Amino acid sequence: QVQLVESGGGLVQAGESLRLSCAASSSILSIPDIEWYRQAPGQQREWVASITSGGIPAYTDFVKGRFIISRDIAKNTVHLQMNRLNPEDTADYYCKGLIGESIYWGQGTQVTVSS
Repeated sequence: QVQLVESGGGLVQAGESLRLSCAASSSILSIPDIEWYRQAPGQQREWVASITSGGIPAYTDFVKGRFIISRDIAKNTVHLQMNRLNPEDTADYYCKGLIGESIYWGQGTQVTVSS
């Protein structure tokens, strides 16, 4: 069993930045894939970015060049640095861990970007 806890959300203005964190209850090196998803009001949850236990990142097209996923192995934490935010980035952001067929979700953190 793995617990994931997101933090770092908040209210910012367009053009500003936020850094989200996903703290795992176990070593992130034991989690083959950690992903960030987001869900805007009335929308389906969508994949944003991911990082493998080997440190390989991947991004969806609409955040490439603006968001950076990274990890702090010593703190068992994965970060999502979000730059040049715009109102369309407003959503609840969730961290997801994949270990084999097991899927673990955090409770989410809210991001609101005002114009």
